[in-house]
Amino acid sequence: MGNCVDLETVIGLEVHAQVLTRSKMYCSCSAEYANAEPNTHTCPVCLGLPGALPVINRVAIEGVVKTGLALGCEIPHFSKLDRKNYGYPDLPKGYQISQYDLPLCEHGALEFESGDDTVVAGITRVHIEEDTGRLVHATNEMGEAISLVDLNRSGVPLMEIVGDPDLRTPEQAGDYLAALRRILRSIGASTGNMEEGALRCDANISVRARDGSFAGPKVEIKNMNSFRAVVRALAYEEKRQADVLRAGGRLVQETRGWSEATGVTVAQRTKEQAHDYRYFPEPDLPPLALDDARIEAIRSSIGELPGQRRDRYVSALGIARSDAGVLTADEPLSAYFEAVVASGDSNGHAQTAANWVLNDVLGLQRARELPSDSFPVSPEQVRDLIGAVAAGSLTGRAAKELLPKLAYGEPVLAAAEAHGLLAMDDSAAVRAAAREVMSELPAAVADYRKGKTAAIGRLMGETIRRTGGRANPDTVRSILLEELVVE
Repeated sequence: MGNCVDLETVIGLEVHAQVLTRSKMYCSCSAEYANAEPNTHTCPVCLGLPGALPVINRVAIEGVVKTGLALGCEIPHFSKLDRKNYGYPDLPKGYQISQYDLPLCEHGALEFESGDDTVVAGITRVHIEEDTGRLVHATNEMGEAISLVDLNRSGVPLMEIVGDPDLRTPEQAGDYLAALRRILRSIGASTGNMEEGALRCDANISVRARDGSFAGPKVEIKNMNSFRAVVRALAYEEKRQADVLRAGGRLVQETRGWSEATGVTVAQRTKEQAHDYRYFPEPDLPPLALDDARIEAIRSSIGELPGQRRDRYVSALGIARSDAGVLTADEPLSAYFEAVVASGDSNGHAQTAANWVLNDVLGLQRARELPSDSFPVSPEQVRDLIGAVAAGSLTGRAAKELLPKLAYGEPVLAAAEAHGLLAMDDSAAVRAAAREVMSELPAAVADYRKGKTAAIGRLMGETIRRTGGRANPDTVRSILLEELVVE
């Protein structure tokens, strides 16, 4: 293939998300395994012992259906479970109970923003399956490499969200994944924490000629454990495939692993086909039947989705779209902001509240290294700070100085008084400070009197600083204007 051929990239993501439940998919073992000793959350069912029979977790099924509805999927009235057969040390039964030809949800779409574009990517299907155990590679006391198996995760409810190949850039793939996680968190279907393994992503990528003269084989990439890794791996693979073709080489359908350390993808195996798994209906579990009433009951529990909330912030509260996108990207942050503006602030106050939350509160949260769902001050305190500035009880500068001094829930005005930050109502003291500043900055005074009116800004800033940020800017400007007309 020559260098002149115009190539485009085709990407589809397969996302696995652990469904947020208390127990596993087919037994009563706890699904909260993160800090447990290895192999302590197990029973004959999730250990795959002969004769053990599975029982369906209803909450997990509803979580998958809820996800499908949030993604606009069709929910068939009839679905079934299938055995996906393959051998691997962390799969104790030798097969995984999954779904094949009759999934719970199909034919949906995810709309998301990527850069300046709004992208709509199709969702092929969302189906239920079970997680595998976990292999731990270690070294024994004799220095030999060994692999240990922890089956605490085995049988945890897992949903697979298969996307259509509608993505065209690695950046779109990262934004798709972030938007999907926002939805999963919003509806309570999954924590979406990639660092904990609750959200995992395999990416399928190929390149093709825009004129339709060539379409390359699909390559699957695994072992990506962060959004950044997904984008980097796809960017590398996009370039690798294009370079192979332009050098006259041949691409093959295969599975490749992402190496975070080296920043490259590495060939692992040729890609399996569906027949390699020898799917057949699960004989120990009944088919799944959902009537319209049950589907609508699940739909009614979804509530406002992040995209809808973002649009409401823009249209009803007058918040800048970029700010609204950040505020709705994380469920705890969105709930916090909702509490700040709970009193029905006007558009102007809502944007002011957004500025405070995004700049000052989150800045302090990061400085104190608090988790994303923990905030340094209460929503009521932010609201009171904004109100105090609007009422003239605090200057904007004093309010920002007061914020990190507040104990959680402490009354704002009482704290301001204790720290000597209440606005000055002594105009004589402000005038004295202004005169001192004018005597110390004669050049600025001369500039103003020569018609360079911007010079008053320096005089104002120094006067406010001289009063410890407590002087009202309007009062300072008024007094300076009076003093500056006097030669």
